[in-house]
Amino acid sequence: MGKFWAYLFCSGICLLSNLPQAAFAQAPLVSRHVTVHAAVQSRTLQVGPKKEFSTIAAAAAIAVSGDTVEIEAGDYIADVATWRLDHLTLRGVGGPVKLIAGGKSAEGKAIWVISGKDVLVENIHFSGAKVADRNGAGIRFEHGQLTVRNCVFLNNENGILTSNNHEAELVIENSEFGYGGGSHNLYVGKIKKLSVTGSYFHHASVKHLLKSRAAESYIYYNRLTDETGGTASYELDLPNGGLAYVVGNIIQQSSTTQNPTIISYGEEGYIWTRNELYLSYNTIVDDLPGGGRFLYRKSGADKLMATNNLLLGYGPFEGSLRANGGAMMSRIPGGKELGLQDLAVVQIQNNITTGWESFVSASQYDYRINDSASGQLKVIDLGAESGMPLVPQSQYIHPRGVKRLPASPLVPGAVQP
Repeated sequence: MGKFWAYLFCSGICLLSNLPQAAFAQAPLVSRHVTVHAAVQSRTLQVGPKKEFSTIAAAAAIAVSGDTVEIEAGDYIADVATWRLDHLTLRGVGGPVKLIAGGKSAEGKAIWVISGKDVLVENIHFSGAKVADRNGAGIRFEHGQLTVRNCVFLNNENGILTSNNHEAELVIENSEFGYGGGSHNLYVGKIKKLSVTGSYFHHASVKHLLKSRAAESYIYYNRLTDETGGTASYELDLPNGGLAYVVGNIIQQSSTTQNPTIISYGEEGYIWTRNELYLSYNTIVDDLPGGGRFLYRKSGADKLMATNNLLLGYGPFEGSLRANGGAMMSRIPGGKELGLQDLAVVQIQNNITTGWESFVSASQYDYRINDSASGQLKVIDLGAESGMPLVPQSQYIHPRGVKRLPASPLVPGAVQP
């Protein structure tokens, strides 16, 4: 670019960098992204067979902070890239944009490696990521703030794999993760915050559908169903505790699971200042013959609140067993089992176990309550905890997305009649 334009661009970046952080601190990630882009006056780089750039890698090589990269519909094989810039939008346009690893990886890590403040990725499919250390990912997210929207991750060793950067934040909206190749469909390290809404996790291989070590995990209105042929271990694993809200999700364990526990909390020890688990209005399904365990949590957490969950199957969940009696269990060193008395605050209410006959078609993962059962299932009043809603305001819609509920929930579980 000419000296004059270079001067204007650099001046704009310097001006933006001097803005006080408080200007963005209260806005959600996506809103911050839009605000910053307006200030930067970004360029748009176009990728496609007849566009300015024929490959994604070529656009990545010339991009600068603040740019928007639009990728035309099509298959991009072995076209991997690293993005170490701020305030980027990386967007598929005009139809499906499929990034197929084809044996290649960026930095030996992923199809895309992303490090930057306020990066948005949307409308892109990632598949086939495999690397030497078996941690290949569709996206390797290393630091900054990343929003992933309307994306699909299939047949990767990991869909998304993050670093352990304590300041990083990841937002996932309306996306799909499936057929993990021996690792986790989503593996979030020890980052500051994870938020997942309207997303579909399915068919893991041996490991977990969703694993988060984040200090804060907000899991709202998703479908985590291992389904026929899935061999996942946990469906939801929060191994280091943290502040976790799990609200309005469909969570199902397959009959071929590698582990009888569906949700695990704190198994590897608590490392965060706040270790509180809130489970409300989830439909939790155990298809393991003979039953498994709906929830496992290690002793030492600060709080456990589980209310208005709907349970299908046989397994321990305090006060709501249809068959095999038993309490929600905790483990301490030496393998000794404790009850619930070791927690500072425990509220476990109205978690109702019902049968397959209560649903429209549980065998087809349709967990709508039928008319005959809906009149028998009641909810108890809930408010908010630490400012976060425990009563669903929306509901997952398949295959990806959410819809607003017209009124307060009438029945326990994630699916309203």
